[in-house]
Amino acid sequence: MKIEQMKKFLLILSLAVTAFSCQDEGRQDLMNQPETEKIPDSIQTLTGEIIYAGDAAILRGSDFVYGVTIDSMSKVLAEQIRPFQKEEFDMVTVKVRGKIVPNLRQIGWDENIEIREILEIPDTVKVPEQQKEE
Repeated sequence: MKIEQMKKFLLILSLAVTAFSCQDEGRQDLMNQPETEKIPDSIQTLTGEIIYAGDAAILRGSDFVYGVTIDSMSKVLAEQIRPFQKEEFDMVTVKVRGKIVPNLRQIGWDENIEIREILEIPDTVKVPEQQKEE
């Protein structure tokens, strides 16, 4: 009878050890999960000079330079700044809201801005059409 009780005890002990070891592994997995990074809001208001040349554009500020994602909003901005340029490659000061995103093409800048809203074209004087053509 003692051997039978010993077998039951060993069986219960082995089941308990197995159950507790599995439970600890699950806890370890939960405890070792990487903390999620808190990313600040990437929609920013930026003021800088923009140059738009066909299929490329750049927004340059005092402490940043971003490539501009060419989409419908950037094309609208290109049309709005055209009257303020003396020559095709003049930079014009603008204030926009946009989302900073990594440049997946790895050509040009590390980050691009996707323009979401055109706020204003400050402190610019419209160039008369006859002066622009000369």
